Amino acid sequence: MNATHDAPETLTQAGMTSVALLVAGTFFMENLDGTVITPAIPQMAASFAVPPVALNTGVSAYMLTLGIFIPVSGWIADRFGARKVFASAIALFTLASLLCALAPTLSTFVLTRILQGIGGAMMVPVGRLVVLRVTPKERLIHAIAMLTWPALVAPVLGPPLGGWLSEHANWRWIFWLNLPLGVVACGLAWILVPRARGNRALRFDWTGFVLSGAALFCLLYVAELLGRAHIAGFEALALAVVGVALLVSVARHLKRTPHPMVDLASLDVPTFAVTIWGGSLFRMGVSAVPFLLPLMFQIGFGYDAFKAGALLMAVFAGNLAMKPMTTSILKRFGFRRVLIVNGLLNAATIAACATVGATMPLALVCVILFLSGMTRSMQFTALNTVAFADIEQTAMAAANTLFSAAFQLAMGLGIALAAIAWRVGGLVATAGASPAAPFRVAFLIVAGAALIGVWDSVRLNPRAGEHVARRAGKKA
Repeated sequence: MNATHDAPETLTQAGMTSVALLVAGTFFMENLDGTVITPAIPQMAASFAVPPVALNTGVSAYMLTLGIFIPVSGWIADRFGARKVFASAIALFTLASLLCALAPTLSTFVLTRILQGIGGAMMVPVGRLVVLRVTPKERLIHAIAMLTWPALVAPVLGPPLGGWLSEHANWRWIFWLNLPLGVVACGLAWILVPRARGNRALRFDWTGFVLSGAALFCLLYVAELLGRAHIAGFEALALAVVGVALLVSVARHLKRTPHPMVDLASLDVPTFAVTIWGGSLFRMGVSAVPFLLPLMFQIGFGYDAFKAGALLMAVFAGNLAMKPMTTSILKRFGFRRVLIVNGLLNAATIAACATVGATMPLALVCVILFLSGMTRSMQFTALNTVAFADIEQTAMAAANTLFSAAFQLAMGLGIALAAIAWRVGGLVATAGASPAAPFRVAFLIVAGAALIGVWDSVRLNPRAGEHVARRAGKKA
């Protein structure tokens, strides 16, 4: 996809930081809305006079819509201009949040969640593209670190926040809270984001859009099915086969068509490719852990929902503690060494969750979760930064779109990995074993997947991304 747009305006350091913080805030809104609903499902079901299981449609609609529309985000940004699309996406997401809060029936709610998903699908990748275009290489680590925290924090804060709101207020407040944030963010987008002219001569790749949307829909729906309480069986297997076949078809199409919706040339850049292949396995592991931990604490150890959710705050604390050290660590040791060593530590902390027991001191449990949060944060920032270290500005939109689609798919499949691993754990656990035994097996399986993902980093050039880390160190 070849686009022409105005060169980005030169921003001051404060201006670049403001743009990154604005985009991070919108990322947090989008990520939070994907996780905050689950604890509120019983109250929402009662409000709509439907069984709780029926709310799965509303939860799934949002994630599936993200998967379908993310691939088109790069083309839309290049066609109409990133600032205009980003601000419009925030406005659409905010309007959809209002409609979700006002929804009188389940069917209306599902439709408004689809609308919200379209806004989120534009808001997240286009927001990242805005940051990548206004940020020079020497500021890339700092900017990406700001964009990383929503994906780490939202899955941890979402469930307890949703539970608290549904218990002490009303589930509709989950969406009311987006309104003032969305209005402020939309206004700031027009003020802070530099204007760029779109290329109205760009052709739209309808075949690529349909194939990619259908592939991501199938694969993410498989993740949804496997993440539910009951094994989906033949339906999930059939959808997985169809999804993979469509993925192969769209890859062939994008390589052959003269005007692809997403240019796959970025996959030839080693520092980008490592974030798609090995990085996806890491993200699957990261996504699986917040799914498994609360279940193990409640089902395995008998903790109440609040205590189980509160323990996850140790992961959040680890995320925050690592942030100030990220740049100096990457500058001193380089991306390849950090990705390998920290990747091994991340897999080890996931495996360490298998050792947690009901009699283990809570302080030790918190230490394990805190260290897990630190390694998650470091790996996220390193991967997300090195991904764009060697990407030229002209290829940034296509690379960002591909990155966003892979990210969404990996995070969704992480839930499926967790559910499958838990069920495998139930099958291999001996008779009379502790209720926590299946979770111990599950954590070891998830740790194994994260460990395999490190192999891609081993194959990186020892000096990969060195220019980014070196220049970041000079500016720090």
